[in-house]
Amino acid sequence: MKITPVIQGVIARSAHPLGCQQAVRQHIATVRQHMDPVDPVSETPPLRVLVLGASSGFGLASRIALTFGEQRADTIGVSFERGPSDKGVGTAGWYNNIYFRQEAEQAGRVAKNIVGDAFSPAVREQVVQAIRDDLGGQVDLVVYSLATGVRPDPQTGEMWRSVIKTTDEAFSGPTLNLETDTLETMTVEAATDEEIIATEKVMGGEDWAEWIATLHDAGVLATGCRTVAYSYIGPAITYPLYHHGTLGRAKQHLHVTADALNHQLQALGGQAHVAVCKALVTKASAFIPAFSPYMLALFKVMKAQGTHEGCIEQMQRLFGERFFPAQGEVEVDAQRLIRMDDWELAAETQQQVVALMAQITPENFTALGDYTGYKTDFLQLNGFAHEGIDYDADVSMAELLRLTP
Repeated sequence: MKITPVIQGVIARSAHPLGCQQAVRQHIATVRQHMDPVDPVSETPPLRVLVLGASSGFGLASRIALTFGEQRADTIGVSFERGPSDKGVGTAGWYNNIYFRQEAEQAGRVAKNIVGDAFSPAVREQVVQAIRDDLGGQVDLVVYSLATGVRPDPQTGEMWRSVIKTTDEAFSGPTLNLETDTLETMTVEAATDEEIIATEKVMGGEDWAEWIATLHDAGVLATGCRTVAYSYIGPAITYPLYHHGTLGRAKQHLHVTADALNHQLQALGGQAHVAVCKALVTKASAFIPAFSPYMLALFKVMKAQGTHEGCIEQMQRLFGERFFPAQGEVEVDAQRLIRMDDWELAAETQQQVVALMAQITPENFTALGDYTGYKTDFLQLNGFAHEGIDYDADVSMAELLRLTP
């Protein structure tokens, strides 16, 4: 069958397996470009890593950067994805998991995929057992990169549902519709107190803390074990819809959780951090109303400056340069945050972004902003728009069904 992009609003309803494979290989090549060719083999034992939310975005990029970078990591990745069936070809993350594992195993690394609900006790038990069976019994690093809209209450089984709203008053702004290639005005309503709490439950740090507690109680955290989660803050121009909204409140909860976990892990000689990343096109960020015009302007400016990074470049810089310093402590700001958004928030960059945003309209956004780059990034998340792939060729469903994570 022939697989074509199917987009509804900002949701991709199809994925191309061969494009996913190529994307994984390109990310690996990006990381390997930064490796020291003189000393390709380190005497340091491979890092043992658990990645929660490993199939796309920053989670997948973290796994690739750690496996094919200096850490030569053996990994377990947890994600909730769907494989091929009579309902369709499956999700991009399903194929990302498969092709990452193939590449990692060819490089001599352990790459265990666990596909399931990361909030469920059964998956947590499965992960603990996999650590014992596949990673020698302990992990040195836990990467928390789960992105979802719902989380079950472990006591009642009822669902907490996150919302993307303001916490003060309604906010209106232009938002991209990738299905129609238009810039439309959208109004973001103010959240209720219940919605704010639910968003913190889903996207804050509570589940991160529960995972660390589960792993600690099972005795699978190594001495010196570290953990990191990802956040976003952004410039003042985005505060009404992000930093001061429900998403920002959830991220603030995540930051507070990092401090609590850092204190707890000191007994093991470990640490907990939050890395604040730059604005990028991910499956999660595409849903943020009125945020896309900022990204169109940001991409345009940073690409002209030569400072633009994708997920893999961000994670390569984090783990290759910042997270494992050769000497001293990890560099953090006054709130103990690792600022990977430093290039985005540079004063000159933001001045140019604000000026460009003031000029963008529904009539000229494709010309003034980097709409081509934005939409290409979105398509490539789902295996499309990659050079060298014959998208007119038939893909065998029988062959896809034989692939296993």
